Amino acid sequence: MEKFNIAGIEINRVSFFELFFNKTMFLAYILLAFGVFGIYEIILERYFLLTANAFDAGLHQGSKDVALAMREAIFGAGGEVKRESPWTLYIVNYMYMIYTGSGIIFLVTLAELVNFEILKKRAAGFLTLGLAMVFAGLFTIIFDLNMLNMQWMLLTPNIGSGMWLMLPLYLIYIPFVMFEIYLLLTDNKKLVKKIALVILVVGIFIDIAEYYIQAKLFDMNTARHLWTTYPNLPLYFILSSFLAAIGVMILYSFIAYKNNSKDDFDLLLRTLRRLALILIFVIAFYEAVSFLFIDKKWASVILFEGFAYQFYLYIVLAIVLPLLTIVFQLIRRNVNNFLMIFMSLSIIIGSYISRYIFVYGGNAYPMSDRFGTGFQKYSEYEIINSFIYNIPPISEICIVIGSFGVAIAVYKIFDTLLSVSKVREH
Repeated sequence: MEKFNIAGIEINRVSFFELFFNKTMFLAYILLAFGVFGIYEIILERYFLLTANAFDAGLHQGSKDVALAMREAIFGAGGEVKRESPWTLYIVNYMYMIYTGSGIIFLVTLAELVNFEILKKRAAGFLTLGLAMVFAGLFTIIFDLNMLNMQWMLLTPNIGSGMWLMLPLYLIYIPFVMFEIYLLLTDNKKLVKKIALVILVVGIFIDIAEYYIQAKLFDMNTARHLWTTYPNLPLYFILSSFLAAIGVMILYSFIAYKNNSKDDFDLLLRTLRRLALILIFVIAFYEAVSFLFIDKKWASVILFEGFAYQFYLYIVLAIVLPLLTIVFQLIRRNVNNFLMIFMSLSIIIGSYISRYIFVYGGNAYPMSDRFGTGFQKYSEYEIINSFIYNIPPISEICIVIGSFGVAIAVYKIFDTLLSVSKVREH
């Protein structure tokens, strides 16, 4: 393929049609179409629906629907993000995409630091995959925010708020990862060798800061004791994201590296399988111990009540089944491609469910019983519920589906132009 060089990077000379009209991009467009529909739905609901007024009340006397609409207009609980359950599927998907993508980047950076050759050779592809997932997470979180009033974040800055912790982080984190990818792709090996160690060490600290700030956002919600009583939340986020990252990396390896030499590909799968085995034991231990610390009301809801089904499904998919498939392969002393794909999908789905439980479980109670007088309510007009669960609306579901399209499109564009999936010695 014909190439041209810019700033030391070889870029494939491809046509507009080759770049944007291929099978992978068509899949991305289908997923993005769901996202566009979801965006339309939330903008319509948040900003352009007419509210009920006195004329409607007079025209439809005694109408329950009009009464509820007026209550929404007066007390401001409208929109698909409810005050009693403010963190919903947007946050679930944001957590999964950001943490898993960051987990891939973290693991690959560690592999570079300790000279882990089998992952180093594929570092550019894995880092690009992680970055694509970060962009997918940001795509999701944008629509959790009040987009038309975002200017107030800059006009009235509050550097102690969650958004102001996240903003500088991503302004540093994303360019830094892109610079890491640049160093892997550049033909200026002397420059790479001179600054590689510094870049890797700084990268590790940035990754740790990313997880610390994310945990801090949850810890600020003092009323949600599931989050604030979880032990060592940054460490839990790191370890659980590593397991999800391994699941994604295995599936990606089959897509990008299946045609490599059999010995090399089997070594890659054995390496990822070994890491998965270690992380499964660590996560299983962490989950068992964590429920000794979690507020007993929240623990009861997750283990025995509202989220019991999802919790045990997560345990089976993310821990039990992957463990059994690994043990079976170790006994047989082989790498079974079907079982590896099954294991990766099981981990991916199971770890997604764990994020769902974490976010929705945190909203299981409307507020904490801080004063021993019962759960606090937002206003005298609101009913106190002992348990809260809101089914995600169609707009949120569509935007989440669209975020997968973002990840696929970002990765494919990078790979088409820069061949990031190519195995490189460095």
